[in-house]
Amino acid sequence: MTSFIPNVRRAQKESLFFREISQLFMQAALDDPRLNDVMIHRVQLSPDKGVCTVYFYTNQGEEHFKNILNVLVLYRPSLRKALASKIRSRYTPELIFRFDTQFEKQLRIDQLLEEQKTRDEPS
Repeated sequence: MTSFIPNVRRAQKESLFFREISQLFMQAALDDPRLNDVMIHRVQLSPDKGVCTVYFYTNQGEEHFKNILNVLVLYRPSLRKALASKIRSRYTPELIFRFDTQFEKQLRIDQLLEEQKTRDEPS
């Protein structure tokens, strides 16, 4: 049971970071139309809570995200500062931006299952 409580706290903190970063990102997207195609998919904290990895997804694929990444990096300091003012914490984690391939993998699995389902149906 001892390891369960830190996992719950970590999940709560990740949820809080996800909510706050999403709100800040939506405000930035209103100012910069280049960010309209990109959405935050999930947030993951490192074990020491010193690094917060923000996973983004865009329908246009990973190559498009790589182009947008330069814009995101410009917003990183202001996002971190705004996050520090919104969240009561001793330390505000460093933000790292990554493309989330999990969504594409899930779509591929769904597609394969659907193909198998159509093959298994009697004609």
